[in-house]
Amino acid sequence: MTLTRELLRFGLVGIIGLAVDVTLLALLREPIGIYAARLASFLGAATATWILNRRFTFANRSAGMHIFGEYMRYLGLMLGGGLVNLAAYSFLASRFSQSPLWLSTYVCIGSLLGMVVNFTGATKWLFRHKG
Repeated sequence: MTLTRELLRFGLVGIIGLAVDVTLLALLREPIGIYAARLASFLGAATATWILNRRFTFANRSAGMHIFGEYMRYLGLMLGGGLVNLAAYSFLASRFSQSPLWLSTYVCIGSLLGMVVNFTGATKWLFRHKG
């Protein structure tokens, strides 16, 4: 599969992850607060995207390790993009409206910024072995 097709699939999986992210944020922001909810929503989205990326985006590649090790490495890898995402979200949420619509918009902005970091890491570091 070409890098362009992988990027397209990675983006589609990312949209699904974004839906998980925004949904969890909306459900959890009242009971646990906007920052704890953001952390929980990120972890939920990262788990969903790992499952989909390994089955759909990078099905012809291998991480060359046990599934738990792959999952932990994926989470660590996504943390780079997640930190970019969280920094953008936190910056915007601390300076502008905290309404549900705006919080969701901040998640979208952060997700786009973190995607470049995540895709590069996934293709160059984790799923680097061609099947």
